Amino acid sequence: MEQVKITIDGRELVGNKGQTILNIAAENGIEIPNMCYHKELKVYGACGLCVVEAEGMPKLMRSCATTVEKDGMVIHTDTPRVKQARKIALELLMSDHEGDCKGPCVLRCPAHTNVQGYLKKIAEGDDKGAVKIIKEKIPLPASIGRVCPHPCELDCRRNFVEQPLSIAYLKAFAADNDLASGNPYKPECAPDTGKKVAIVGGGPAGLSAAAYLRKAGHAVTVYDAMPEMGGMLRYGIPAYRLPKDLVKKEVDLIADTGVVMKNNIKLGEDITLANLQKENDAVLVAIGAWQSSNVGCPGENVPGVLGGIDFLRDVNEGKIPDIGKSVAVVGGGNTAMDACRTAIRCGAKNVYVIYRRTREEAPADDLEIEEAIEEGVQFKFLTNPAEIIEKDGKVDEIKLQIMELGEPDASGRRKPIPVEGKFETLQVDTVIAAIGQKMRKPDGIDGLPFNWDRGTVTTDPATGATSVEGLFAAGDMTNRGASIAIEAIGEGDRAAVAIDKYLKGQDMKPAEPFYSKREVTKEQYADYERKPRAEMPVRDPDVRKGDFESVIKGFSDEQARSEAKRCLECGCHDYDDCKLIRYANLDPINPDRLKGEKHKCFKEQKLLVIERDQGKCMLCNQCVRMCREVAGQSLLGLLGRGFKTIVQPEFASADALAKCKDCGKCVEACPTGALKLLSK
Repeated sequence: MEQVKITIDGRELVGNKGQTILNIAAENGIEIPNMCYHKELKVYGACGLCVVEAEGMPKLMRSCATTVEKDGMVIHTDTPRVKQARKIALELLMSDHEGDCKGPCVLRCPAHTNVQGYLKKIAEGDDKGAVKIIKEKIPLPASIGRVCPHPCELDCRRNFVEQPLSIAYLKAFAADNDLASGNPYKPECAPDTGKKVAIVGGGPAGLSAAAYLRKAGHAVTVYDAMPEMGGMLRYGIPAYRLPKDLVKKEVDLIADTGVVMKNNIKLGEDITLANLQKENDAVLVAIGAWQSSNVGCPGENVPGVLGGIDFLRDVNEGKIPDIGKSVAVVGGGNTAMDACRTAIRCGAKNVYVIYRRTREEAPADDLEIEEAIEEGVQFKFLTNPAEIIEKDGKVDEIKLQIMELGEPDASGRRKPIPVEGKFETLQVDTVIAAIGQKMRKPDGIDGLPFNWDRGTVTTDPATGATSVEGLFAAGDMTNRGASIAIEAIGEGDRAAVAIDKYLKGQDMKPAEPFYSKREVTKEQYADYERKPRAEMPVRDPDVRKGDFESVIKGFSDEQARSEAKRCLECGCHDYDDCKLIRYANLDPINPDRLKGEKHKCFKEQKLLVIERDQGKCMLCNQCVRMCREVAGQSLLGLLGRGFKTIVQPEFASADALAKCKDCGKCVEACPTGALKLLSK
């Protein structure tokens, strides 16, 4: 066969006369984006993605259909004209694409955990497989599964049917089983890189970063001021919610990968940032937010006024303070719930929660509020401390300003407004302030860029990088301040990815990924079978409030498997192999600018073992042609004209339909995940 020479993107290549530009490029490791080409099919040229620019030619040409007939053709695959044409083609395809690349639970999770993936493993009875998936993002799944307020569940599509999946507790279930197996999952680490990273702070952010960086092959040492690792998980959350031996087991697993952990090491006393920077290739500071905010009223410094974090830390260390019989806890978040329920367990008979808004506006998990009420906590909603009154050198009373709700404030919640002249007074022995916390600045970190107004360190939110070369920060001490543990883990993960790239000399800034997302309504789920959420069994309130043993009893195996099977599997089954989303992320696109009418979205299961999702179909016609030209069956066809055209099954003989289940060629050819093999 006669050969021809062609230059593609500066490389001189040799191909056969009559070969397409696309084929010659592919044979030489050059990928030209394409959606409708398949080596077993005739050229179709429908998608418009494979356009290239040839020197001396005024128009762009489709590389899948343009053959090379003589020597000397010079082709460019990424010129501004080509990129613009490809961008428009992608935006047109995506403007009619109606599918979830990732499940809404995954996107809502601050750590972007593959929820759908590990739920499927749990449903199949593969807990170790589930933990392997979870630990790609969360190295402490048994702990986080117990304490996470599960924002993922807010976006669970099961909300449109009845109730969201019990995602957090299922995570804990799988992790508990893995820990009890005698051979818990431990990720493999890459070969040693020779790079050293110091992490100051052994809480959720620091431990997450340590686990990731060690897995990447770097030498990691974690320094922490407390006697044990775990940070707020160990010292800020009561044992009845998170048993401390569980935290230790998960921390020990991280240490087993080779992470060096050093406790009772205080920044500014035992180590300084300057020294750590000299001795390491990168430093991450994740010291948390251990200073409680003040109540903000007269008498806030009277003996008997405690900070919420200080109170919880003392109890977790076994230093039970004398709080008397009557305690007022100020705040409406999860720290306030931990404080009030801990006060009950410390012997207080009357425990009040003072919160200036209503229960509906309280940021605490509603389950925490409900369990606190069951244990005897009294909630004083729409009240705010006006004064803490001292007697005999200690707290005696707290005067409360009665509030009412006004217009929404910047947070979107209705702003509490004092009712003039209306007050209430409570006799109390102790006031616990649980209204927020911030970083307590130690000595020895003068190099960090502080935001003095917020008590935080300023970092790049995407990378955790500070303005100092090689110095990173993550967790409660950064930018927006204290938040939930899963947020800290997400920050630790992002910082670790950035540090890994920094150590490799790569660009640290991650590209903002583009995801296709479905627009759904409750009506679309009207015909789904209702399967109530599994209820976590708990200990009797009258018994549990007398000790610090775990409140939850855990799911049974049957409960957990059944609950995991409720997952609707919203995220695309073919995401990792989808050409469309891969090309959509090569350069920024904006399909919304071309937003208009979309094809009607539906799923059909008429081909015995194949499910077809019209919302993901881009009419590349590969499935139709594969069925006709390669399989010789013609079970699929195009129906309609113009924009209304869709792919639909064309039923033929029973023999032809029977062959469908042993074929699957249409599924293999589909570039977007519109076709799914249900079974074989």
